[in-house]
Amino acid sequence: MADREVEAIQEVIGTPDQIRNMGIVAHIDHGKTTLSDSLLARAGKISDDLAGEQLFMDYDDQEQERGITIYSANISMVHEHEGDEILINLIDTPGHVDFGGDVTRAMRAVDGALVVVDAVDGVMPQTEAVLRQSLEERVKPVLFINKVDRLINELQLGPEEMQNRFVKIITEVNKLIKKIAPEEIAEKWTVSVEGGTVAFGSALYNWATSAPYMEDTGVNFQRIYELMDEGDQETLADEAPVEEVVLNMVVDHLPNPEEAQEYRIPQIWNGDTDSEIGEQMLTSDSDGDLVCVVTNVESDPHAGTISTARIFSGTVHEGDELYGVGSKTNQTAQQVGIYSGPRKLSIDEVPSGNIVALTGVDYGAGETVVGEDMTLEPFEQIEHIFEPVVTKSLEPKKTSDLPDLIEALRKRAKEDNTIQISIDEETGETLVSGLGELHIEAKVERYLQEKGIEIDVSEPIVVYRESIEEASDEFEGKSPNRHNKFYLSVETLEEEVYENLMEGELPEGKVRTQDEQEVRDTLTEWGMDKEEAENADHIYKGNVFLDMSRGVQYLNEVKELVHDAFKELVDEGPLADEPSIRLKVKIHDASLHEDAVHRGPAQVMPAVKEAIVKGMLDGNARLYEPKQIIRIDTPSDEMGGAMTEVSNRRGDVLEMDDEEDSAVIKAKVPVAEMFGFEADLKSATQGKGFYSLIDQVFEPLPQNLQEETILEIRERKGMKQEIPGM
Repeated sequence: MADREVEAIQEVIGTPDQIRNMGIVAHIDHGKTTLSDSLLARAGKISDDLAGEQLFMDYDDQEQERGITIYSANISMVHEHEGDEILINLIDTPGHVDFGGDVTRAMRAVDGALVVVDAVDGVMPQTEAVLRQSLEERVKPVLFINKVDRLINELQLGPEEMQNRFVKIITEVNKLIKKIAPEEIAEKWTVSVEGGTVAFGSALYNWATSAPYMEDTGVNFQRIYELMDEGDQETLADEAPVEEVVLNMVVDHLPNPEEAQEYRIPQIWNGDTDSEIGEQMLTSDSDGDLVCVVTNVESDPHAGTISTARIFSGTVHEGDELYGVGSKTNQTAQQVGIYSGPRKLSIDEVPSGNIVALTGVDYGAGETVVGEDMTLEPFEQIEHIFEPVVTKSLEPKKTSDLPDLIEALRKRAKEDNTIQISIDEETGETLVSGLGELHIEAKVERYLQEKGIEIDVSEPIVVYRESIEEASDEFEGKSPNRHNKFYLSVETLEEEVYENLMEGELPEGKVRTQDEQEVRDTLTEWGMDKEEAENADHIYKGNVFLDMSRGVQYLNEVKELVHDAFKELVDEGPLADEPSIRLKVKIHDASLHEDAVHRGPAQVMPAVKEAIVKGMLDGNARLYEPKQIIRIDTPSDEMGGAMTEVSNRRGDVLEMDDEEDSAVIKAKVPVAEMFGFEADLKSATQGKGFYSLIDQVFEPLPQNLQEETILEIRERKGMKQEIPGM
């Protein structure tokens, strides 16, 4: 079987117009993995009888136990379309918000997204999230409306009512595309029945249809309704097989690698597209220099580390020496191959435009990898739309396990860049931050358990932020030797500037190393004062440092140290060493010793930090707590219980909508109060309510909780029980 698969794939793997790289994305439980099963069954990978039940792509033990997708899974298969063999490199992605980082990384690897929406539930918060992740990577969407059988069997809808439901879903998806996508592609990439970019069906029962398919075969809504009414879904699956309808739509309407890379490369790579290597990537040149990006890393008990990478130029061969641009390390591709779910099929070489499995290559997710002896501007970092907001403290039960714990966690963080690790190698305390409780439990705690490392795990810890409420006066900071003085002030960054920076709209770092005028024009456009924007000097984690000084002698010689001090205050604020947000720090003047020996790091950095801390305290520094904006779906008669759960957790109800027998509540709840919310919501709604994450925001912690919370954090971190400025 494997030999035949490899042979069929090798015949088309080097022909770009016969390749489609696509991801299946959706809200949780909308049927992605079941759809993958159905597509694989018809490709001969699994039996028709097991399609929808085997969950072939959920091959991790945990995924089978929990009944959800936790890891992205890859598979390559050949689909016959109008007499041509088409290689489809497919990635099945998770739908649970805690594993959204896997979706973000998968979108770097693919060119098209098959967005799956439940016909009954409709567009949900995670539908918007996966569309956002796709469109930011310039990944083109098509739509599959799944579980149409439920509309007939459960809701008893007729053909006309079904079509009204479809129109509503398509309209909502297109609203999101127009809202998220840049203007030049928004209209072109909207989906439509007439255009053939929408299909309808049931992944569970292996049937589907679309406008082109109806025209070719006559299997229209009336025919579907008749067969469903008779309970004859087998005939329907024979007349309108899901894989034929869906994969034909994928082939006809999603781009091949050459088409996609022409517009994707300028979006995800900051290098010169007019250069030789730029031209090679724009055209997906298999004969060019090797350039690929690692999008996933996993450990195989037999083969060791296997990295998934999208090749944008060149060809990778077994035994090739590779160079990681970020890590500056050389590694050897011991084997190269393609994916078949849990299996890897080895082949001698994989050319540009494909998704490759590299055995023995252990670069971090997001790493730009090139051929030996090459230099290249790295690809943009793969940034997830939500920040980690839940943290747990882990300690090994046996001190002797500490080195193994540290090594395992560092490896896990390399594999999943939405996991953040902070290690105190002396005490053994390790803080692990993730997107939610389940994220840490499934990706870290379970992983350590499988490695045989026993740990003590704390209750979840919330990571707060520090910021100010008003502009400060100008303050002096003196170096310990008293020979250097810095004069700085702190203000709140404009909201639009902050939001755009957090969305990665401008790169971090020194402004002078970028296109200075473009950065400054952009800041002005977002609402920053023109004079201030002209003096923007450094951008770091949603904070901006401005150099408002004039002609200060020796300042440029210590500017790196000034920036380092600024970054240290951003990483650890003055109240409780929590990260600082939305700060605009200005240096107005400085007096520096003429001898460089007297203005080293030990003198400059404490002085700058002293002035910034004074400014923050003068600007009424406060803790800001993370809050989740959530959507709660519950039967109307259980709405009261859901509302009570929100109010009991310092939550605010933002909107309420009653539709038929269902209620939708939009609420904002502090993350500190969200632990155990899912179970309590189920209990309060007779097991029928569930919630989804829409967004995350940071807002000031209520004044009456400030002191108590700051002291708790300081005690946990072993800091003095004195709050600066209080």
